[in-house]
Amino acid sequence: ESMSDRSYRSQILVLTYPLIGNYGIPSTTEKDKYGLPKHLEWFTGISISALVVGEVCEKPSHWSQKKTLSKWMEEENIPGISGIDTRALIKIIREHGSILGHITYNNPELSYNFVHPINRNLVSECSITESKIFNTDGYPKICALDCGLKINQIRCFLARGACVELVPWNSKLNLYAFDGLFISNGPGDPAMCQETINELKQFMNNNEKPIFGICLGHQLLATAIGCKTFKMKYGNRGHNLPCIHHGSGRCFMTSQNHGFAVDTSSLPDDWEPLFTNVNDKTNEGIIHKNKPY
Repeated sequence: ESMSDRSYRSQILVLTYPLIGNYGIPSTTEKDKYGLPKHLEWFTGISISALVVGEVCEKPSHWSQKKTLSKWMEEENIPGISGIDTRALIKIIREHGSILGHITYNNPELSYNFVHPINRNLVSECSITESKIFNTDGYPKICALDCGLKINQIRCFLARGACVELVPWNSKLNLYAFDGLFISNGPGDPAMCQETINELKQFMNNNEKPIFGICLGHQLLATAIGCKTFKMKYGNRGHNLPCIHHGSGRCFMTSQNHGFAVDTSSLPDDWEPLFTNVNDKTNEGIIHKNKPY
């Protein structure tokens, strides 16, 4: 799931669990009851730039496995490296924050030209270019801006009977064509998606239809209302990160994968924080005090 998550585009993924690939890779072509890829988070293979592990298993054992991790990466032309002390590497990242890196055969003492991926519009690189519609006769109709969306987000809407129209990241929004707007997760700096931000500003000025943004979508929505975002030193990435809900005080265990956060001190008066990360106190959600977003 992580390897096919487009939020990791242009990133080297480091896994610290001692042995990776024990279960192998299940079918990458199998579909669920909605016709969506059953085991991947996007229609087309691997999204990460490279994989770093301590040890890779070349003889996996699982009833559903179709190929090894190495074979899948070879088919997708994605480099990987094993035999690395990944926990020592994570300690370096923990000390210095997210860092740039290369996997190379060359002498490591040679100098390399690093190009930071956040200086690229990663969303435009991975977003669809033509709209897709799922469950045509469903209700309500949701317009989903594809900034790097995960397949399971579509699946969650379809499970509730909704019709989902997945549109490119920079689409013009026709407010009469749908009942609610969903802004997906995705890679990179929200400031690079100025076309989306401008469209969201115009959309909110002209109607009060429900809007829901997740991850990058949350940051784009915040930027559109005048908030500032900032690059985090480490980023919040994991499947068990605690967040406090401001309305109830309840703690939720959440799955997160983001390297930017919203500066709540810049929130307009008619907005308020909805979720706060327990570990680092960064904002994980905002809500309008009166309108449905």
